[in-house]
Amino acid sequence: MINLTIHREALERNIKRARENGVIIPTFAQMKAPSLVPEEINARLGCTGLWDIDPVNLFRITWKNEPKEAGGLFGPPNYIELPSQLTGVRARIIALVGKWFPTGCHKVGASFGCLVPRLVTGQFDSTCQKAVWPSTGNYCRGGAFNSKLLGVYSIGILPQEMSRERFQWLEGIAGEIIATPGCESNVKEIFDKVNEIRRTRPDCVIFNQFEEMGNHLWHYEITADAIQEVFNSLPGENMRLTGACFTTGSAGTIGAGDRLKELFPQMKLAACEALQCPTLLNNGFGGHRIEGIGDKHVPWIHNVKNTDMVIAIDDEDSINLIRLFNEPEGRKFLTSDLGVPPEIVEKLDLLGISGIANLLSCIKFAKYYELTEKDVVATVLTDSMDMYGSRLEELRQREGQYSEKQAAIDWAKHIYGQRTDNMLELTYIDRKRIHNLKYYTWVEQQGKTSEELDALWYDYEGTWGAVHKQAEEIDRLITQFNEAVMG
Repeated sequence: MINLTIHREALERNIKRARENGVIIPTFAQMKAPSLVPEEINARLGCTGLWDIDPVNLFRITWKNEPKEAGGLFGPPNYIELPSQLTGVRARIIALVGKWFPTGCHKVGASFGCLVPRLVTGQFDSTCQKAVWPSTGNYCRGGAFNSKLLGVYSIGILPQEMSRERFQWLEGIAGEIIATPGCESNVKEIFDKVNEIRRTRPDCVIFNQFEEMGNHLWHYEITADAIQEVFNSLPGENMRLTGACFTTGSAGTIGAGDRLKELFPQMKLAACEALQCPTLLNNGFGGHRIEGIGDKHVPWIHNVKNTDMVIAIDDEDSINLIRLFNEPEGRKFLTSDLGVPPEIVEKLDLLGISGIANLLSCIKFAKYYELTEKDVVATVLTDSMDMYGSRLEELRQREGQYSEKQAAIDWAKHIYGQRTDNMLELTYIDRKRIHNLKYYTWVEQQGKTSEELDALWYDYEGTWGAVHKQAEEIDRLITQFNEAVMG
């Protein structure tokens, strides 16, 4: 469970700092239903930019922001439906859009779910402690942004091979930036740096997304609610939410699947990863280029027992498709030759590299289960191309001018040519095998116990279920905190 023990002296200092900085914190309920946001907050949002360093932007940690760079309020969840002309499958694929969060990525929500419970209980003291955000990219951006809004000193940790845009953005937000060796899959090196900080810097508090149940809970509450709302709004009769596919990364987003399977018991949940590092699929290892979905371990907060399938995506597919989706010649091919509606093609920059991997996972899922027009498969677009302009330029420099002929090849090879290989429908024994992989990271290296590991498998109500019930209590603590701030 999330520890909600009150530390009164630190809590009083947090309240005082929040009052000085004009901080009011949104509740989970307000993130799900922005109609609950007070009018005075809406008035401030009406003259605030989406990425502005202003505490009022805490209220934009929701899938339901008006898609505007400045002054937007709220509406239905932001999503895109990828049509059959593009995907090559009959199933309807819907994807929540992360671009319209502050920072342009939904990880700002995950980091909120980790920091705020400790802030409103006083377990984290904003006046003398530093928040450490270990990440493969976007999570430390979200953590640094929330820290800045909440008056907290932040330390971002991410692999040195991540895109240039991430480092440039962090330079203006984070108190410190630490680049660890390797690429997206080098999570062990991140953990090593975290353990060094624990030993040498007692003023630092680690918010490790891979083990923080606040990450899981935020998606269980907020992301699942948004997907349900989008599904319920779709036109058509007798539609089925048949599946949801999420690249695992920290395994926060896949936590939405726990709630979705409660709402839609027939639904299947797929965990997706890079083929070049097939940890879940084949106990494998390696490096890959699907930025932000670090591998070579199983996150503590992945409820493996509730996962039905593993899908591995070749990073060559994700990387090559950013040219098809963003180059003028690629977009011309999609509209002229495939008949993809222009209004959809104009939105394909909403898919970052991991978002493309999520789309490909949905396509493979739809092919495997032979889905029809009555079947809906859901996913998320964690971020957009805003953080990958340098990657697109690298491809241009290496491969030269893009052509419609190359666009046709890329679509045929990397989308239409997706097969049902590198997939595993999980049996009970398969799930237990993957769950047991947690032992090597979390018990042997990170200080968890075998008893805690067993509880995640055998005691759902005492672990996952108990966390899910904490949302209302956290909202109560946030409300009390805000009342104290406002005097």
